[in-house]
Parts: sequence; C-alpha cells; structure tokens
Amino acid sequence: MKKEFHHIGLPTDESQPGEFFVADTKVWVTDPRKHPYKVEFLRFEKDSPVTGPVRDMPHVAYRVADVRAAIAGENVILEPFEPSPNFTVAFILKDGAVIEYMQFEKEEDLPW
Repeated sequence: MKKEFHHIGLPTDESQPGEFFVADTKVWVTDPRKHPYKVEFLRFEKDSPVTGPVRDMPHVAYRVADVRAAIAGENVILEPFEPSPNFTVAFILKDGAVIEYMQFEKEEDLPW
C-alpha cells in the first residue's frame, strides 16, 4: 500500500499557539502544515480516553487511501475514528513505534 509522509506528532503538557480541540479524544492538536518540520503537538486533557503509547510516545503519520486496509493485520492501538468530517485516522504499534494512518480527500478536510 502506498503511504505518503504527513507529519510527526509529539505529546506535550504545554499549551501551543493555534491548538485545535478534538472532542472525541479530548486532545488539543496543532497544524503540522504550519510547522517548518511538519511537527504536530498533542496536549491531552486529563480525562482523555486515549491511553498508552498514543498518549505517551511520539508518532509518525502517513496519508493513505484506505485506513482500514492499512491497519489490516497490524497491532491496532486506536481504532479508526473521524476527528472531523471526511477525515479518518487510526494508530498502530509496529517495531516499537506508534504510526498514525490518515485518510482524507483534500488538505482542506483536515480539522486544523
């Protein structure tokens, strides 16, 4: 399956300029397209349902045509969900690293 690098995600405890709140996961995120090195910062609310590696480790994100196909047979640690319309993400753990797969038609579909 073809993958296209999109960003790296770094957990933080500090508020960041331009954060966007994702209600489903109770996490504040920044737009990696606005960072010179394609970095997304994630700040989790204390009561966020996200636990484990997605919350505690950095991740690498790739754009794919089909999230469900990309995670088939993988160690899924966060099932596919839609943080905004026309935008689906899922997270896996592979070789000790957290990987995010993102499915969207246009960059404008992203919530940031």
